[in-house]
Amino acid sequence: MVRGLASRSRSPTKSNRRQWTDDGSWSQTSPSESRPEPRSFPHDVKEACWQKAEVVHGRDPARWRRDSLGNLVFRKLVACQGCLCYNFDHIVPYSQGGKSVLENCQVLQTAANSAKGARTNVSDTELMQKSVYCRLGNRDMDMMELSAYGDIHHENEKGLGGCRIQ
Repeated sequence: MVRGLASRSRSPTKSNRRQWTDDGSWSQTSPSESRPEPRSFPHDVKEACWQKAEVVHGRDPARWRRDSLGNLVFRKLVACQGCLCYNFDHIVPYSQGGKSVLENCQVLQTAANSAKGARTNVSDTELMQKSVYCRLGNRDMDMMELSAYGDIHHENEKGLGGCRIQ
């Protein structure tokens, strides 16, 4: 490859982006000028987003939730590819101006989040079809908790209690 051609054929770098302006021309912007807020959610927003997700009846809410489509997700399995895995999703995608704030955050199964991508006009039906089906019984969920946390918590009238399996 010729030296001068390689640098001309590359896309704009992170420090040298082009942006379409209202007057119909291109302008050069730096990432700090275009989007000063972070792309990923801060830790406190992730915690609050987990808390607003649907609770799984009879299970420790710190460990089990349902995503916005009703898929079962397990707290320890964030950002992986399995059926119980999830991501913190921007409801309005970051690339379309969505901010990394609680009001724009939802827990979403990883497969559904990948299918959604940077689109906003995706129906829940389409995302459910892309979700990974996972059906677990109580004993399966107990084994997941036991392997991940070393104990089992069930929700009951008095709060959380341990499992009596030896």
